[in-house]
Amino acid sequence: MTKYIFVTGGVTSSLGKGIISASLAKLLQARGYRVTIQKFDPYINIDPGTLNPYEHGECYVTEDGAETDLDLGHYERFLNTPTSQANNITTGRIYQNVINKERQGDYLGKTVQVVPHITDEIKRNMRILGDTGNYDIVITELGGTVGDIESLPFIEAVRQFKWEEGSTNAIVIHLTLVPYLAAAGELKTKPTQHSVKALLEYGIQPDILVCRTEHHISADIRKKIALFCNVNVNAVIESIDASSIYSVPLLMMKEQLDKTVLAKLKLPSKNEPDMESWKDFLGRLKNPTAEVKIGLVGKYVELPDAYKSITEAFIHAGAKNECKVRVEYIPSESIYPDNVKEKLGHLQGVLVAPGFGSRGIEGKIEAIKFVRESEIPFFGICLGMQCAVIEYGRNVLGLKNANTTEIDENSEHPVINMMEEQKNITLKGGTMRLGAYPCDVKKGTKAYAAYGKQHITERHRHRYEFNNKYLQQYEDAGMIASGFNPDSNLVEIVELKNHPFFVGGQFHPELKSTVANPHPLFVKFVAAAMEHAKKKTI
Repeated sequence: MTKYIFVTGGVTSSLGKGIISASLAKLLQARGYRVTIQKFDPYINIDPGTLNPYEHGECYVTEDGAETDLDLGHYERFLNTPTSQANNITTGRIYQNVINKERQGDYLGKTVQVVPHITDEIKRNMRILGDTGNYDIVITELGGTVGDIESLPFIEAVRQFKWEEGSTNAIVIHLTLVPYLAAAGELKTKPTQHSVKALLEYGIQPDILVCRTEHHISADIRKKIALFCNVNVNAVIESIDASSIYSVPLLMMKEQLDKTVLAKLKLPSKNEPDMESWKDFLGRLKNPTAEVKIGLVGKYVELPDAYKSITEAFIHAGAKNECKVRVEYIPSESIYPDNVKEKLGHLQGVLVAPGFGSRGIEGKIEAIKFVRESEIPFFGICLGMQCAVIEYGRNVLGLKNANTTEIDENSEHPVINMMEEQKNITLKGGTMRLGAYPCDVKKGTKAYAAYGKQHITERHRHRYEFNNKYLQQYEDAGMIASGFNPDSNLVEIVELKNHPFFVGGQFHPELKSTVANPHPLFVKFVAAAMEHAKKKTI
């Protein structure tokens, strides 16, 4: 029988529910349990696909093409297992499902209400992954903060779910804040008490409290929290600030969070968690033998979460190379011909990030021209790859005003063009080329040297593609297509023959990078940056 764990948050947002959920899942997985995590988001958008990254951070794409919350990236990076459409549900999707059923007459003329119809639909989605029989434990993270109006139906659904399943089959972990008041010189438990009181008002007694804190919680404070929040002392878990999110599983293991959870769920502890490979990763992460500075050129750089998977992929690839990767965020709008050397000349590598729209695109093209001519390692992702094609067309092939039809519909040389199947689509949500697609990699190329195999799959999120009418011109001039989709002949990877490392991918390789399996293109890119750094010091 599948067991369920619900993770709620109190006091304030951004306490790290996603990291706690992923860390607990990692520990349970390391004990031999089959675990997955799902995220319920309280916003009314069907998914985050139409949200500006400044609103919600990056949009994470799963293998099956779901546009999801960025926390699913953490789940995959920690567990090294793919998620799916069923792992991220929003209020919008819940209401859409209920309204569709109402229109079809499924409710037989009943008045459709939040309780029971919305809460029943929430509970149905909570059980979907458990009903597959593929998992022993399903962890459900509830977005938002307890007390928010929009999260109330989810809280009520959890109350009902826990009552239906029983206290040993469904438990609640409440993540809360124990702030330190510098003026008083002490930690304060009152916010946690109030947060638990709010949960109790909704009919939920949390089973475990995870207390986010800047300072260690003493035994007396644990006892006080336990007393006033109606939990056992060993169910008060300290979550102290960590230098890296990847340290959190080991901190939670030290706090015995996984043991406490298993005891509550009446599950055997099995073996102690096998975290040796994780510790090895952390050892390489924290003890690098080299350092490189890589520029991330993008239009959303003011919010690092907009490129969360890219920065995490650099951490994985850096650890693999025993190298500290310092990412320098550079707004593409700030790059011009007269300052590009000053902006990029000191870097050992440049990644041009994905994105949409015209803002900052000329800065990206200028950056690519500089790194191509300066032989600085370059990596382009999605729009970054398309910009590399545009730059090469303009400055090497002499295709005046070469462009993408996303920016200039009447371009004289549309070297990047809208995909044929996208031309009649008007709806924006969930209509791009999404999810995993196969790619055949040419032998003898930089891409093949990275992957070490011919047949790969990568995840996509785009509407525009390389215009194959220009392919022969590009290849004759030295920019080769080293990866193709075998079904559509879509160019997936471009690279330059005579350059230390100049690779662009139409896909999003960062979405498949995990602690256990750093993405090979990022690994090779970091290695190329390390070689470039050596050349500059000779």
